[in-house]
Amino acid sequence: MSRYHEMKFRAVTSLQWRIGNPSVRLLPRQTLLETTGRASGLPRRTPVGGRRVGNEFWLVSEYGEKSQYVRNIQADPQVRIRIKGRWHAGTAHLVPQDDARARLRTLPRLNSATARAVGTNLLTVRVGLTS
Repeated sequence: MSRYHEMKFRAVTSLQWRIGNPSVRLLPRQTLLETTGRASGLPRRTPVGGRRVGNEFWLVSEYGEKSQYVRNIQADPQVRIRIKGRWHAGTAHLVPQDDARARLRTLPRLNSATARAVGTNLLTVRVGLTS
């Protein structure tokens, strides 16, 4: 990662962790991805943007394998996702062969625009929903 991308990553994630995520997480209709912390074993909830297609939920990580929730998925792919206020269990799969930029064009516009603007290493994530 270039020095510019590293500085951008640190600035954006700092704002997300301290300001954005805590406030957005409180919105009752916000989509949340719940992973299990790879070190703590505690549930970790992250606001995400994506779209449900049948029994799958698709999203794009802005920072790929540097994202904490992606690292948690790598350690334990069993997740829960809150869609429109209802929790669903599922198994997350990283899909590096997918064209993440093309995928963003199929997802909600605001989140997609943000991911394109601040993301440095886009990675598609598919969650197979079981409930």
